[in-house]
Amino acid sequence: MSEHHHHQSSSCGCSGDTCGLMVTPDPEGVKHNKILDFKGFWQHFWQMPELKLVIHGILLLAISLFLPRFGVSHRWTIIIQLLILPVAGWFVLSHGFKSLFIRRKLNMDVLMSLALIGAVLIGEGTEALILLILFTLSEAIEGYTSASARKVLTEFADLAPKEALRLTNGEESLVPVEELKIGDRIIVRAGDRLPMDGIIISGESELNQAAITGESAWISKQAGDEVLSGTINGSGLLEVEVTRLVEDTTMQRIIRLVTEAQASKAKQEKFIDKFASIYTPIVMLIAILVVVIPTVFFKQALWNTAHAYGWLHRGLSLLMIGCPCALVISTPVTIISGLTRAARSGVIFKGGVYLEGLSKVKAMAFDKTGTLTRGEPKVELVKAVDCENSDEPCEPCDNLLALASALEERSHHPLSSAILEHAEDRGVRGKIAPAEDLKVLAGRGQEGTVNGKKATVGSLPLFLAEHRTPAKLVDETRQAEADGQTTVLVCDGDSVRGYLSLRDQSRPEATEVLNALQDLNVHTVMLTGDNAGAAQNIASQLGIHEVKSSLLPHEKLDALELLQETFGTVAMVGDGINDGPALARADIGVAMGGAASAQILETADVVLMNNDLKRLPFALRLSRFTNRLIRQNILVSLGVKFAVAILAILGLTPLWVAVLADIGIALAVTLNGLRATSFEKETI
Repeated sequence: MSEHHHHQSSSCGCSGDTCGLMVTPDPEGVKHNKILDFKGFWQHFWQMPELKLVIHGILLLAISLFLPRFGVSHRWTIIIQLLILPVAGWFVLSHGFKSLFIRRKLNMDVLMSLALIGAVLIGEGTEALILLILFTLSEAIEGYTSASARKVLTEFADLAPKEALRLTNGEESLVPVEELKIGDRIIVRAGDRLPMDGIIISGESELNQAAITGESAWISKQAGDEVLSGTINGSGLLEVEVTRLVEDTTMQRIIRLVTEAQASKAKQEKFIDKFASIYTPIVMLIAILVVVIPTVFFKQALWNTAHAYGWLHRGLSLLMIGCPCALVISTPVTIISGLTRAARSGVIFKGGVYLEGLSKVKAMAFDKTGTLTRGEPKVELVKAVDCENSDEPCEPCDNLLALASALEERSHHPLSSAILEHAEDRGVRGKIAPAEDLKVLAGRGQEGTVNGKKATVGSLPLFLAEHRTPAKLVDETRQAEADGQTTVLVCDGDSVRGYLSLRDQSRPEATEVLNALQDLNVHTVMLTGDNAGAAQNIASQLGIHEVKSSLLPHEKLDALELLQETFGTVAMVGDGINDGPALARADIGVAMGGAASAQILETADVVLMNNDLKRLPFALRLSRFTNRLIRQNILVSLGVKFAVAILAILGLTPLWVAVLADIGIALAVTLNGLRATSFEKETI
C-alpha cells in the first residue's frame, strides 16, 4: 500500500491516517487556529533538520563551482558534487530505502529518492538541490499545519483550571483538580473559569458556556443548577459541589470524542487510500515504460541533449507529478477542518463518516416530546371517574393524582416529571408509597404494585385493549386529544380511576429550523408515540411535512425503514435518552443537549451540545460544504496532474517544475480544505 511518510513527528501521515490533527471546540479564550501563521511557520521551517542538511548541500555545490577558479583539480570538484546527494538528501534517501526494502511500500520518499538519483545521473545536480528545497518546504507546510492544530487542542484543554479552591470545614485550600472527589465543595470567584462539573450549592451568577456549547451568551445560574468545567463565572461568588471526577468532566469527554472521531475514516478517505495504493505503482510502471519504449524500440535519446530533454528526464518528471500526495492529504485535511468548525459551534460529529453521511440526508425524522416541543409538559386537568366538579380540586382527583405519581416516581420520561411536579404542587406526592415490581410497557405506559394491588398508568389504546374503560371517560380523553393534549389514564385493580391531560409547547426555534431544512430540500417527518390529536396540533404549528403518531417503539423503527426505502439516507433527531433504538436504526442519529448528559454524548452519531435545534441546519450546510470541498480537491488534483504529465511526456517541463506543480497542488488542496474551518453560515 502506498503511504505518504514524513520525517518530522509533527508531520502529517497522509497515507490515510488522519494526519495527526486534533479537533476541538474554539471557546472564548482560545484563539482561532491560524494554520498559516507565517511568522510561526518560518520558525518551524528553519528549525527542520532536513533544511540544515539541504543548506550544507548548497554550500557544497557553491564550493564545487568556485574551486576551479583557484586552480583546484577538476577531480575534487566531481568528488564534492557527488557528496551533495548523500548529505543534502540523507533523510529522503534513508526513508525511501526503508520504505522500499524494509516496509515494502511505495511512497513519496521512494519517488523522491528515484528522482534525486536520476537527476544526478543526468548531470543535473543543481536541479536535484532545487527538488530537495521544494520538497523540504512542502514538508514544513504540512508539518506546521499539524503542529498548530495540536496546539489548539492543548490550549482548549488548558481552559479548565488545573487547580481549585477546595472548601473543607470552612477553610479554603488550593489543590490540584486531580485530588478532588465527588461530593467535594469548591469556591469559584467572579471572573474565574470553573475547574470541575458540579451543582451550585450557594450563590448565583451568570455563566458563559461558549467553551462547551459554542453559544457566547451569559446564562443565569443559581443554587441547584448544574455547571460545567471551562465555563466562565460572571459576577457572583459560587459554592459548587463536584459531581464528576476530572477525567469525566464534560470538557474531557468532548476532547476524547473529537480525538477518537479522527480514527473513524469517511468512505471517501478509505476510497482515496485504496486508490493511492493502486495509483502509485501504476504511475511508476508508466514512468518506466516512458523511459524504456522510446529508447529501446525507437532508438531515441535516453540522456538530455542540447536541444531536448531525454526520455530518462521525462520519465523522472512523470514520476514526480504522479505522486499521490495531494490526493491523499486533501480528504483528511478537509474532513478534520469540518470537524473542527463544527466543534467550535457546539456540534460534535463522532467521526468523518458521519460528517460525510449527514450531507447525503434526504429526510429527517424528529421525535416530538423534548425535540420539537420544549419537553416540559404541564398537567392541565386531573379528572377522576367519580369527580363531580372538575373545575375544583377534590379528594377523588387528589387520590387519582397520588396514585399516578406513585407509579411514575422512578420514571425519567417528561410526562412522568410533569405528573410528579403537579403532585408536588397539590401536596399529594408521597401520599401513596412508590409502586413496587414496576414493569415498563414500551410506548404505552407502565404497571406495578401499589398497596398490594396491580396498578397501571398509560395511554388510551392500552386501556381500550386491556381494561374495561367507561365510555364517558373514553369520550372525554378523545376530546382532550383532539384538542392537542396528551392523556394518561390510571387504574388500580380492575377499576379505572380517571385520567390526566397534559399539554406541551413547541420549541420557539422549531418552525424556523424546519423551514430552513425544507429550504435545503430535506423531507421532515414527526415520529411520535403520542396521540394523533396532540401530534397534529404541534405539526400544524410547525409546518412539518409528514406526521406518524401513536407509534410503539418497534413501529418507530419500521417507520424509519420505510423512510430509508423512500428517500435513501435518513437522519433521526431526538433527545438521546428515550430515543436510543431509533437513533441507532437511522443512518445518522442526532441528539440534543450533550452538555447536560454523558448518556447523550455516547448515544448519537452527531451531538448538538446546546439543548436546541438551531445548530441543525448549520451542521447540514457544513457537511455539504465539506464534501463539496473534497470533490473539488480530487478533481483539481487529478486535472492538474494529468495536464502536467502530458507536458512531461512531451519534454516540456524541467524536473523542478514537475515537483513545484505537485507541491503547488498539495498546498492548494490543503488551503481549500482548510476553508471548512472558516465556514460562516451559522444562522438559520
